[in-house]
Amino acid sequence: MKQTPSQTVGPYFAYGLTPEQYLYDFKQLVGNQMVSPIEHSEAITITGKVFDGNGDVIPDAMIEIWQNDGENQLFGRFGTGTDAQNRFIFSTIKPKSIDGQAPYLSVIVFMRGQLIHSYTRIYFSDEAQLNAADEVLNAIPVDRKNTLIAEKQGNNLYEFNINMQGENETVFFEV
Repeated sequence: MKQTPSQTVGPYFAYGLTPEQYLYDFKQLVGNQMVSPIEHSEAITITGKVFDGNGDVIPDAMIEIWQNDGENQLFGRFGTGTDAQNRFIFSTIKPKSIDGQAPYLSVIVFMRGQLIHSYTRIYFSDEAQLNAADEVLNAIPVDRKNTLIAEKQGNNLYEFNINMQGENETVFFEV
């Protein structure tokens, strides 16, 4: 018997959603996306880390992404503690623009110390023209927009870090 991990959202959060992250001996219901990368001409990989207000990596957050661009409705979940570098890694299809909006992924962050999860979005640095016209992105102060934009690192690879607090705090939405 192991001691149940201390968690703000309750001891069964890890057991039910990210058991591998807490070394339980069974697989989670929705697997980490890098286990089976998507084979598609528009497939992308997004990697990143979650940082606290001191700039330290949070090793036990859970990130969910969701997209619905009219053609693709996709969902993914990744526990940062399942990766040796405490990253989240998603293989997905790059979303398409809908009605002139910039392509984006919806993101939900679950972690210790939060009673309610946080919502944000991932936009893409190589969509500058659509980003410039996006109504939601333009509602964000200019000096904070970069906290919502994944930087292209190479062919079909993007980096997006989430800062929960501090100088580079990611913009979160009240939903």
